[in-house]
Amino acid sequence: MNAGHSFDMWTTVGVIFDLTGAIAVASLALWLWPRRDRFAGAGTAVCVALFVTAGWCVATAAAATAEAPFFASFAESARNLAWLVVIYRLFASDGRHSSLAPIRPVIFALGFVELLHLGMTLAVARLMIAAGLANVGFEIDVMLRLLVTIGGLVLVHNLYAGAPREMRPALRWPAVGLAVLWSFDLNLYTIAYLGRTWPGEIVALRGIAALVLVACLTIAASRNRDELRLKPSRAVTFQTFSLLVIGAYLVAMVVVAQWLSYAGGDFARLIEMAFLTLASAIALVVLPSRRVRNWLKVILAKHFFQHRYDYREEWLRFTRTIGKNDDETLPLGERVVQSVADITDSPGGLLLTPDDGGDLTLASRWNWADIAVPASAYPLSGLSVFEQVSYIADLDDLREGSVPAGFDVVAPEWLLQEKRAWALVPLVHYERLVGMVVLARPPVARKFDWEDFDLLRVIGQQLASYLAENASQEALAESSHFEDFHRRIAFVMHDIKNLASQFSLLARNAELHADKAEFRADMLVTLRNSSDKLNALLARLSRYGTGAVDRLESVRAADVAQAAIGRFNGNPQIVLAETQDLAITANRHSLEQVLVHLIQNGIDASQPEAPVFLTLSADGLNARFEVIDSGTGMSAEFVRNRLFKPFVSTKSGGFGIGAFEARELVKGMKGRLDVESREGLGSRFIVRIPLAAATEMYLNSTYKDQKVA
Repeated sequence: MNAGHSFDMWTTVGVIFDLTGAIAVASLALWLWPRRDRFAGAGTAVCVALFVTAGWCVATAAAATAEAPFFASFAESARNLAWLVVIYRLFASDGRHSSLAPIRPVIFALGFVELLHLGMTLAVARLMIAAGLANVGFEIDVMLRLLVTIGGLVLVHNLYAGAPREMRPALRWPAVGLAVLWSFDLNLYTIAYLGRTWPGEIVALRGIAALVLVACLTIAASRNRDELRLKPSRAVTFQTFSLLVIGAYLVAMVVVAQWLSYAGGDFARLIEMAFLTLASAIALVVLPSRRVRNWLKVILAKHFFQHRYDYREEWLRFTRTIGKNDDETLPLGERVVQSVADITDSPGGLLLTPDDGGDLTLASRWNWADIAVPASAYPLSGLSVFEQVSYIADLDDLREGSVPAGFDVVAPEWLLQEKRAWALVPLVHYERLVGMVVLARPPVARKFDWEDFDLLRVIGQQLASYLAENASQEALAESSHFEDFHRRIAFVMHDIKNLASQFSLLARNAELHADKAEFRADMLVTLRNSSDKLNALLARLSRYGTGAVDRLESVRAADVAQAAIGRFNGNPQIVLAETQDLAITANRHSLEQVLVHLIQNGIDASQPEAPVFLTLSADGLNARFEVIDSGTGMSAEFVRNRLFKPFVSTKSGGFGIGAFEARELVKGMKGRLDVESREGLGSRFIVRIPLAAATEMYLNSTYKDQKVA
């Protein structure tokens, strides 16, 4: 009963597929008839072959229900002969039927074999044959079918493989359809020959081959067949491959478990359960691993795709990362690092940007908080190769000393010692290095190739333009702030100037009308001092925010330090720890103003009992002023991005230009202002001013050079 039920089920399935195939093939033939010129000289033959194939599908369905195998066999022979004619006409479409002598003999031979098979089938149907001879006849029948099928596949292969390159697009889909049709027959007749019986389950599925043939010929006849190519995305390919790996793993696990159940003896069940438990545990640990996933992606990209990257997806992801703007958006620097790291599957990275001296310093970090980066992360002297040719450095190559010839790359020691540092990607904008991304080593590290270099260079140039545009916007906003600040100060200067004029007038009137000489003298001194101070304030405000210095001259550095401390009226919190008698080239008033500002900042950041030290010492060709406190300190991020940024203040009501102006004044005196600070430990401000002797040597050297010229 079960066998009968199975037979009825497969018979029904076969009839459904055969009739569906017949309808599809006939519909295609009718649709194609007015468009048969799309197959050039083979169009008529293709339409005829389709009508014959539709008849074969109907005959096969009828044979399954009415026991009429002769009609099905006759229809199959007619189908094969019709498609052999089609193949010959396709060979003729590019003239190969005349240049390839074996084509016609092979087709004639296959046609003769098909006719021989048809005659044998007719004889078997008309004659009464013993069972033994019937078995022999079945084998001969299958062998003849195999000969025609194999011959047809060989012709299809030669049709496409030997075609000129310009003809292959037109032959691709017809060749695929015929290859599927005859490949199905090849498997069917091979199984029938080996099993000495007719496999009904496989026969029931023959209509599927006809449906595939219809699909291929429809694509071949369509105007946009090149757009119908199967192009699976990398995500789908990776997920499919992952499912196949998981399926293969499960099948292997079941096979081994079954083998253990047969070979394990009395402990079969115990061994089987132990193996399944261990294998499942391994699967749960290994399969979700990021390293395994990255390894699979590398293998798939290397062997399944012509290009490693899906450029459309990479560009969309890059745009989403850079252009994201919501409450959870990372700062631009971190997004720059993330966008480069996503391409190479790096878990983290750093962004280095140039400082005022050209050295690269840490600007941002993404998912890499524990790496220690020195204040000068990459010296200017080693950056020329990155700027000139956008060289992307593999740090493993630098560690091994295998740098390509012509590329003089010297990486800082801290990068070479940090084994997690993997690659350097320069960000170049109009031949100017605006940043450098340091990538952390991905779980599955690999060597860069031309595709990596091309994509990373393009992304680097795009990111460099974003950084340059952001810097321009910040400079424009800063300029706008200064314009507003100067506009406000103009009113203040006007009022103070009027007050100064009034004081001057009062002083002149007092000289004329005061009765007592003592009063007159005291008033004159007071008013003149006030007038001088107001005029000095006017001069200071007129250059406020520009860093301009009136006049540089040789001054005693110790006198300036003593004057700065004297401005605090003997505050015991301020300690002059070390002083050397040094002559410097500076503006006394500007330098005193800088030191007073730094000392006041130290007092504000420290406890009332905590001392603030001022030291003066020689440092090469410079005098070195140090203001040291043990106050709250500042974070590296604050020092790097906010301390010297104008109009950013941590004090209530502060303008936020004190540190900025101090640095600009030091620059105006040809000096340098540096900061070292740690949160909770304190800060050290270092002011370097050129010695008078060094300035004199420079001026003498410049004078001699001009005289020689």
